Amino acid sequence: MTVPDALLRLAHAHGVATSYTTDRGARVDVAPDTLVAVLAACGVDAATPAAAREALAAHEHRRATRLLPPSVVTRQPETPRLEGLGLPHGTTGHVELEHGAGTAALLDPLPVGLHTLHVRTADRGDSCPLLVTPERLRTPEGRHWGFVVQLYSVLSRRSWGMGDLGDLADLAEWSAREAGAGFVQLGPLHAAEPGPLTDPSPYRPSSRRFPDPLHLRVEAVPEYAYLDGAARHMADACAARARALNDEVLRGGSLIDREAVRALKLSALRHVHQAVPLTPGRAASFAAYLEREGRELTDFATWCALAEVHGGTWQTWPAGLRDPRSAAVARARSELADAVAFHQWLAWLTDEQLAGAQHRAVAAGMPIGLVHDLAVGVSPHGADAWAYQRFLAAGMSVGAPPDDFNPRGQDWGQPPWRPDALAAAAYRPLAGLLRAGLRHAGALRVDHVMGLFRLWWVPQGRPPGEGTYVRYDADALLGVLMLEAHRAGATVIGEDLGTVEAGVRGRLAERGVLGTSVQRFEYIGGSEGRHGPLPPEQWRTDCLATLTTHDLPTTAAWLSGEHVALRARLGLLTRPEAEEKAEAAAERDGWLAELARLGLLPAGDGEADPDAALLALHALLLRTPARMLGVWLPDTTGDLRPQNLPGTSTVHPNWRLPVADATGRPVALEELPEHPLVRRVIQLFPRSGSSPSSRSSPSSRSSPSSPSSRGSRVH
Repeated sequence: MTVPDALLRLAHAHGVATSYTTDRGARVDVAPDTLVAVLAACGVDAATPAAAREALAAHEHRRATRLLPPSVVTRQPETPRLEGLGLPHGTTGHVELEHGAGTAALLDPLPVGLHTLHVRTADRGDSCPLLVTPERLRTPEGRHWGFVVQLYSVLSRRSWGMGDLGDLADLAEWSAREAGAGFVQLGPLHAAEPGPLTDPSPYRPSSRRFPDPLHLRVEAVPEYAYLDGAARHMADACAARARALNDEVLRGGSLIDREAVRALKLSALRHVHQAVPLTPGRAASFAAYLEREGRELTDFATWCALAEVHGGTWQTWPAGLRDPRSAAVARARSELADAVAFHQWLAWLTDEQLAGAQHRAVAAGMPIGLVHDLAVGVSPHGADAWAYQRFLAAGMSVGAPPDDFNPRGQDWGQPPWRPDALAAAAYRPLAGLLRAGLRHAGALRVDHVMGLFRLWWVPQGRPPGEGTYVRYDADALLGVLMLEAHRAGATVIGEDLGTVEAGVRGRLAERGVLGTSVQRFEYIGGSEGRHGPLPPEQWRTDCLATLTTHDLPTTAAWLSGEHVALRARLGLLTRPEAEEKAEAAAERDGWLAELARLGLLPAGDGEADPDAALLALHALLLRTPARMLGVWLPDTTGDLRPQNLPGTSTVHPNWRLPVADATGRPVALEELPEHPLVRRVIQLFPRSGSSPSSRSSPSSRSSPSSPSSRGSRVH
């Protein structure tokens, strides 16, 4: 396969990989038509050799006439030096501080921020973003543990059919006060796509910029209490139907039905919005929120209003409505003013309740509080793809190349950022969504953090294996992340599982970004050349360590082999069932042997107590030096069902299951404090903030029948 020289050079100039190395170390050359398609998504025409030569010449001309690179990144207390930028002799310059805070000379100490660098020679000038970042992010003092949850799955008897922000506040307060937890880690709370979905994944949202009002606790909205007359009757009817729906889920009679919950909540909240005016103080608070969120909120609320009329796929709307800056959209916004105002109000209420949940968590003694999750991308049909379309690569999807775990590769159906457009916008779109995710958080988990360095782009309509990597300005993207986290006083956790380019983990660790370590992947020699479980003392210190994730089997399922049996029942096995069962058993037995070596699982305990191995694995986490320890909430109830079985949206109820016990009976939030297995698990963990050297053996703690001072009902 011969690639024209101009196409190769053009691809390299735009950060498009012309070859890549597989997880097994093999080199793969990227097909020319893939390069042409990816360059086209970056606004570069390379469809013919002549077009490629012309585009290359234009690129080289622009590069030759520019004085500055696309961006400059420096760390405090350093200041940028003109001589380090290769500028002509006699160049002068100054820094325009962000938010109109004035100007500074290049030799002046600069505050952290996203500034603009201006330079001039005798005949021309230039400017570019100048990011001044902290040297390193803060990491938590001592050791902290906390529950890892998908909020929808944690229902209380007060819920409206799925877990909400009131339930989150209760879970955080109980786990902090009674169990000494330091955080609650959440799945993404991003605004979801509207309408019924075959796979309602929180990792494929409509918007990462705003949370979903689906999570609201309706009765906690202050204006709700002042409903009367017909509006009160209608809202109470919604509440009654929602409670019946909730009871059905908790009885185990139905799955979580987001669309039914959404319809009931929005109906009740529309009555509140229409019937109860804001008090002067509340009106002032709402006005301040509108001013703070500005055009981004207006765009989001406008998209929501338009989607109610034209459907949730903006590409099918009338042509004039597909551009958020068009005159047609401005007219529609005016015509739909009430609907736009309603969605702005919902966003404000959700922001308030998120703030309240974080406040209750911290007030209860959590040193970190809420850990929010930033999905790697968004739906191509949703609000962000509409509002930010000029910054996204049309016709491309983010995914992963073929590897041992996914021989065909992966296509996640999410448009990637265009590196050039993001730089031209001084990275403000990225900064805005990071700021939003950090606003009410003590930490932020960044899904697929390797995407700050490069992403696998798949041309639309092609299999994932016919994609290629596109490189980003990692210094700039990491700098924006550090800047926003520094301002929020928050920790950053990078999800760095899977294929990770050499050097990436080291660069992240150097800047204070924690990694993610999952027991199922911690082996001597790594996941490719496994030579037995990695001893706990050899795990990373700067990481969040867990036993499992939302995409993996629960620990009880992994220990029992139920995860293989489930895939067999669904017809998903790629090898004979006996072979897969034997492999799974060998993997499990290797870890059980490691637990025995460490003295965490005395001989015979696994037969005498079926929960002994589960408890020993949690005790194993305490033997690691990890700064943060995550406890998957369904593990503490013995749940055998995965919240998500990747690639099975039509045969498994992904993202619809309430937390349950080993029999599949849902466990309400109010039951958690007195649940025997929950009590045994949480008693293993010392209060957050303790030394990482703290140890606990499952055999040395109280049995399920022992009295516990930590047991308490959630109110």
